[in-house]
Amino acid sequence: MEEKRDDNKTIKQRIRERYKGVDEEILDVIPAAPQEDFYRSEAHKRVAVYARVSTDDPNQTSSYELQKNHYEDLVNRKPNWELVDIYADEGISGTSLQHRDSFVRMIEDCRAGKIDLIVTKSVSRFARNIIDCIGYVRQLRAAEPPIGVFFETENIFTLDENSEMSLSFIATLAQEESHTKSEIMNASIEMRFKRGIFLTPVLLGYDHDEDGNLIINEEEAKTVRLIFFSYLYGYSAQKIADALTELERLTKRGNQSWSSGSVLQILTNERYCGDVLARKTFVPNYLNHKSKKNNHDRNQYRQKNHHTAIISREDFFAVQKMIRNAKYGNKGYFPEMRVIKKGPLTGFITIHPKWAGFTMDDYYHACDSVLEGITKIPSNQLKYEVKKGSVDLSGYELVRTQFMTSYGQMEMTISPSRILFNRVCVNKMKNINRIELLVNPYEKKIVVRKSAGNSRHSIEWSRVKEGQCYPKIISGSAFLPTIYRLFGWENNSEYKIIGKMFGNGEDSYLMFNMSEAVLLLCQEDEEYFDEENCKKRIRRIKAYPARWAHSFGEKYYESQVMTKMDEKYDEEIYMTEDVIYSVGCEGVTSHQEVANQINGLLKDMGVNDG
Repeated sequence: MEEKRDDNKTIKQRIRERYKGVDEEILDVIPAAPQEDFYRSEAHKRVAVYARVSTDDPNQTSSYELQKNHYEDLVNRKPNWELVDIYADEGISGTSLQHRDSFVRMIEDCRAGKIDLIVTKSVSRFARNIIDCIGYVRQLRAAEPPIGVFFETENIFTLDENSEMSLSFIATLAQEESHTKSEIMNASIEMRFKRGIFLTPVLLGYDHDEDGNLIINEEEAKTVRLIFFSYLYGYSAQKIADALTELERLTKRGNQSWSSGSVLQILTNERYCGDVLARKTFVPNYLNHKSKKNNHDRNQYRQKNHHTAIISREDFFAVQKMIRNAKYGNKGYFPEMRVIKKGPLTGFITIHPKWAGFTMDDYYHACDSVLEGITKIPSNQLKYEVKKGSVDLSGYELVRTQFMTSYGQMEMTISPSRILFNRVCVNKMKNINRIELLVNPYEKKIVVRKSAGNSRHSIEWSRVKEGQCYPKIISGSAFLPTIYRLFGWENNSEYKIIGKMFGNGEDSYLMFNMSEAVLLLCQEDEEYFDEENCKKRIRRIKAYPARWAHSFGEKYYESQVMTKMDEKYDEEIYMTEDVIYSVGCEGVTSHQEVANQINGLLKDMGVNDG
């Protein structure tokens, strides 16, 4: 231990001796080049001037011209300065580089070695974002040779080693000033909206009166009505745009060229039905000025009947539903909900395969509309009497079909986005190519029947290959989410259901009891690895309803009762009669009236053949 202490003392003594240094007389000092004095430098400088005004108001033109003249005189007074260019952004905020094209061009010229010095009025003119300000100053200072920025008002030259602290402080103040202005502006807008004082920008179909109120411009309103009625009739936004361009109808800005985007902007603007919805978008960050759709992030204000409407409110909201469903391929007129009024399938509703606008309540109300006076759910179970001399099978159960092999059974596999029937179903339906799906929300059943070729509810469920008919996946993204809610199923889950066949010949149909659905769970097979696809094989495990846990199936006599109840479904299918149930389209202009309106508008526009 003592030896270790002695060693430490020796090491410390050596360090002290070393740091006593040597005699200055034996050292040669090579002096550094003197730091450039911005105010006294006579070196040749290629100078760029940056000017910015925050609005493009004509009154700001004088501010820009004054800056321009001032810096031209400043550069001319310096014999060693050469003016490269005056880089100016007009009507642009300093909190972001977005749209500051001249600023970006100036920085690119600096990187290209064309500029030695930048002169600007103040830090706030250069940038109101502290990150941009300090970041670009450091980039320019790190260039070879270094490029300085001179802020005239603050008297800061960035190549001065002591400049960054002052620059950081002033840049922070400039940014906070922008923040304060943004908050004041937002508060002012909020107060205006609370009092029903809305912004009314120029809008096709309307002019402004002396008080700024919207009044209909009848000539422009013809274009607006033609757009809405054409979309209601079934034309796409692109076809409408092409027609307007061909008709040489003018936009509000006087252009004759139309796009699908400009048509959709009109179709989704609530002002055409007389309403105003304020703050549909907002800017969450005052630094980047990027607008965001307002999904209840900020208060919104709606005023109905704010001004005279060009389109009825019913037609407007019908169009909104059609736009939302366009992604599912629905190009027809506002769809109808059809419900069977008579026959064995009374209360079953035809599913529209490309319409997501129907809700759970719509299905229940449609079913109720034809079930008046009919008991929806039997209040007492039917009893089955054992005949004399027959074996009493009380206490016996029939094993559920779902527990048996699936070979030869009609099966439907359904997920939140698609449906697939197996080949047995296709063969049972005599290789019919197109079908209709029907649902009964109370009985929790789905029916598959032959479809007329021109039906809007028609679905292609099979394809022919080498003379054989094979099942085809049915896309159901539009209607399946609502069907899942009707049956109380888990989202993102897949189910398998066994079906039965009823009827005879071409009038036959398949029925699937969705309350008997089996949940399919996907699980990786740890014992099998697919080397070709470099992944484990996925196994599907059947999960049965919990109520089946203590039985093999239905009690024998209860199953006989259900069989008798099902006999109604063996009635002739031609006995069915369906009717239209109006849902969500009350007051919407009829298909024929829409056609008449289109023809009338085209005639007014000088087109003889509508």
